[in-house]
Amino acid sequence: MTKLYGAIEAGGTKFVCAVSDENMNILKRIKIPTTIPEETMAEVFNFFDKNPVVAMGIGSFGPIDVNRSSETYGYITTTPKKGWANYDFLGNMKAHYDIPYAWTTDVNVAAYGELKKGSARGKSSCIYLTVGTGVGGGGVVNGKILEGFGHPEMGHIILRRHPEDTYEGNCPYHHDCLEGLCAGPAVEKRAGGVKAFDIPKDAKDWEIEAYYLAQACVDYTVILSPEKIIFGGGVSKQEQLFPLIRKSFKEQMNGYVKTPDLDDYIVHVELGDDAGITGCLLLAQEKA
Repeated sequence: MTKLYGAIEAGGTKFVCAVSDENMNILKRIKIPTTIPEETMAEVFNFFDKNPVVAMGIGSFGPIDVNRSSETYGYITTTPKKGWANYDFLGNMKAHYDIPYAWTTDVNVAAYGELKKGSARGKSSCIYLTVGTGVGGGGVVNGKILEGFGHPEMGHIILRRHPEDTYEGNCPYHHDCLEGLCAGPAVEKRAGGVKAFDIPKDAKDWEIEAYYLAQACVDYTVILSPEKIIFGGGVSKQEQLFPLIRKSFKEQMNGYVKTPDLDDYIVHVELGDDAGITGCLLLAQEKA
């Protein structure tokens, strides 16, 4: 009998649940709106009741608790998402299904999917950064997902301001961290309320955006020395950003650290919207 593996990519807007066979062929997949836990999780349980699996990988929006020695391991913790703060996600899953679980962030599973099946194939390390409604980052180092006391919060590194940027930033915790200056809402507010896809591709706004994203890449490079830095999310679909990021990265790094060729080092996500679900399924197979 074919063994089936489960995946949950739990996002702040929607959950994606999937089941695959041992060859990573996705047999069934559904999308569920992220409303309140009682509603969303009822649909999750209904899906997996009908599609039993032998192991499951979960990548969740955060912050989450990944510290196995913590009393709240497996919880979504301080999210502003209504109803989800201090929600025992993993505990509720285990109460329904007595199977092995992999539990980490949505960006970590995307990084893992890209390492194994995407733009970082054949490498042992990468950083995945999503730039959209927020900014989040995950990493794989020596083939292992990057976690410590907690998980990386790469979207909240503090940056040196662009000399021509007067926008104060919109992160409620730090104002002008990476997320506060570079997420989609920040791009639009800096442009006076213009939607990102309506901002001219040669506008100064994109040069400022690229400066901050390049600075983040410099920081990740000197700290973690990954073999690839991969961008996903809606803002990163602005193709004009990548030449600007690479150019600014080169200027800001100023020859200090050697990297791979920048066209092959700072890249767009290859698996697209499937990066996270792919990482979840790979981790599920490893757990089994």
